[in-house]
Amino acid sequence: MFQFSIYMRHCASRENAEVHVKRVKKHLPPLGHVGIMSITDKQFGMMELFYGIKEAVKPDMPQQLELF
Repeated sequence: MFQFSIYMRHCASRENAEVHVKRVKKHLPPLGHVGIMSITDKQFGMMELFYGIKEAVKPDMPQQLELF
């Protein structure tokens, strides 16, 4: 595992991304670790997401109140 949480930000250009990289570098936590990965729109679109097979139990739906 690389990290517990992931934050994303869309940047329209590499130059715009560099502005945000500089901002993050300026505010690094003293004891933390920050990793930045830049990917293209095409690479992001090829991402594969996997979910567990076990279905979650759906909560009981409350009875709908009808008004006439």
